[in-house]
Amino acid sequence: MSTSPTKTAPRPSRTRILRGDTASNIIVPVVFLAIGLVIWEIAVRASGVRPQVMPAPSRVVEAGWSQREVIGQHALATIQVTLAGFTLSLILAWLIAIAIDFSPALRRGLIPILVASQTIPVVAIAPLMIIWFGFGLVPKMLVVALVTFFPMTVGLVEGFSRADAESSNLLRSMGAGRIKEFLYVRLPSAMPQFFTSLRIGITYAMTGAIFAEYVGARRGLGIYMSVQKNAFRTDLVLAAVAVTAFISILLYMSTYLLERATIPWHIKERRARNV
Repeated sequence: MSTSPTKTAPRPSRTRILRGDTASNIIVPVVFLAIGLVIWEIAVRASGVRPQVMPAPSRVVEAGWSQREVIGQHALATIQVTLAGFTLSLILAWLIAIAIDFSPALRRGLIPILVASQTIPVVAIAPLMIIWFGFGLVPKMLVVALVTFFPMTVGLVEGFSRADAESSNLLRSMGAGRIKEFLYVRLPSAMPQFFTSLRIGITYAMTGAIFAEYVGARRGLGIYMSVQKNAFRTDLVLAAVAVTAFISILLYMSTYLLERATIPWHIKERRARNV
């Protein structure tokens, strides 16, 4: 009696699994969002609530489309504030984190000050920025930087401190100085933690820009929302909110592209762990 070898079903490739995970990460939130919008539309139409109180999603889309050019101009102003303030925040975070890593005295002196800076309410500091620096770009940049630099600074400091001790000792035994140790060991080890904090910071950046514009600005989605709120145009306020959310998502996703280009080895390791 002859026996033939049994054939096992081929395992799905890792690439196929990753593509499926990526697709599901996009499709599932879109489906939930669509369901929520449908429920919202039905609830508004069934309750007969006034549009000034709660407009239906269809009305929000219609109002936003009719004001698309105006909203687009204000959105560009907000993006400018967000990117300018976030760039300033990045520079500050890197300079402060590197200084803290090289100097234990600075660590002891600056960390409490950094923590204290985050206890200052933005609602209190934003009007002061307008008073001190006017209605230009500078005060809004400073508000965004104040809101976003802390998580990135802490992320970098923590990343530097988690460097592999054996690798550092090996470099030192070969005669490497502190700078070489930082460049070859501490800096690469901090990058994954940095990108995690970068994603936190970029979401705060958009919020900080909107709030700074809301307090005082000539252009931007924040001042646009304030004007439409005073005119009882809730539909246009929600349209601006939707644009703000869309821009925030794009900025958030861009950090993954930057991470993939900067530390591709970490992306591969993370995907391997998730498979």
